[in-house]
Amino acid sequence: MKNNRQKSQEAEENLDAADLAILRVLVADSRRTLQEIGTTVGLSPTSCWTRIKRLETLGVIKRYTVELDAPLLGYHDSVIVQLTLESHTDETLYEFGRVLATIPEIQEAYLVSGDYDYYIRIAVRDTRDYERLLREKLYKIPGIRHSKSHFVLRVLKDSRVPLI
Repeated sequence: MKNNRQKSQEAEENLDAADLAILRVLVADSRRTLQEIGTTVGLSPTSCWTRIKRLETLGVIKRYTVELDAPLLGYHDSVIVQLTLESHTDETLYEFGRVLATIPEIQEAYLVSGDYDYYIRIAVRDTRDYERLLREKLYKIPGIRHSKSHFVLRVLKDSRVPLI
């Protein structure tokens, strides 16, 4: 069975300029038709379909999704929370991650090295909504030693910008 590094190397070795062009089109708008993609990248729709299926099989394309506009849904603020746990046992880390996954306001969570254990990005309506989330959800998770919060003032770069 191949590990992630081997899968990654295999995917990299099998991508050509046409594959990268198709990926750029799909990242910009995954609802484009095969005809539109083919016209944009200079390939037939059938060739595009074959390449897209191969990219899915390789795991390069993980899923198709919808990007929502958080402010239009009432979530006007983002908060970055740095958080440290009391314990670092496998069970504690697993349980903490499991609970985080149940909180819809949590958009991203990273286990990191350094002074804090986690960086978490949370979408909230406003400061009162964040206070509610802290009291009702985040601080009810057992094992939190310390946290530090930072409200995002402006997004300078969005992580969904393509790497290709």
